[in-house]
Amino acid sequence: MECYGTARNRKGTRAQINTILQLRLHPSIKTLKEKVDSESGKIYDIDLTYITMRGRWYMVSWKGDQEKSGGIATNIGVHFFDLLTWIFGPVKQNLVHIYEPRKAAGFLELRQARVRWFLSLEDIDLPVKPEPGKPMTYRSITIDGEEIEFSSGFTDLHTESYKEIMAGRGFGTEDVRSSIEIVSTIRNLQPIGLKGDYHPMVKRK
Repeated sequence: MECYGTARNRKGTRAQINTILQLRLHPSIKTLKEKVDSESGKIYDIDLTYITMRGRWYMVSWKGDQEKSGGIATNIGVHFFDLLTWIFGPVKQNLVHIYEPRKAAGFLELRQARVRWFLSLEDIDLPVKPEPGKPMTYRSITIDGEEIEFSSGFTDLHTESYKEIMAGRGFGTEDVRSSIEIVSTIRNLQPIGLKGDYHPMVKRK
């Protein structure tokens, strides 16, 4: 989660801090938010899956040190938790089923959604064999059994974020608070194992 700006500049006057919440700018995500906003009160069932391969370097780098990076939920999950709370509202319940250095899964109850989530850095968890020369990454969000297509369109999202900041429409620290609180809670919760409503990919573990 990148942040730009400081609370006070060298002259001692207050300055704007901008956070990069690039998924909010993805066309498919913006369309989804408009749909959910038009159906206030409806509760959705969601499965979030994000698997992205990381080599041995990951665990020996600062990212593999939870004290420095915040762990897997922060490293690869925080932007997805941001878009979910941005669209479906604040957290009512937060449960963790498994939490390991390279894999985690849990359940979030939001104001308008029940979310089963699964994050992994292991290629063994990929549901499909990656094509030669293509990134070993799998992103999926299903809502009431229907998949939301957002695998493409990621390339220019950081550039779009900078354009929004320059236009005075950047996201501030309050915008990022919810997702930071979610990953902090996940990091400190005791995993409950395979109980309750857990992500179907957990059974493959």
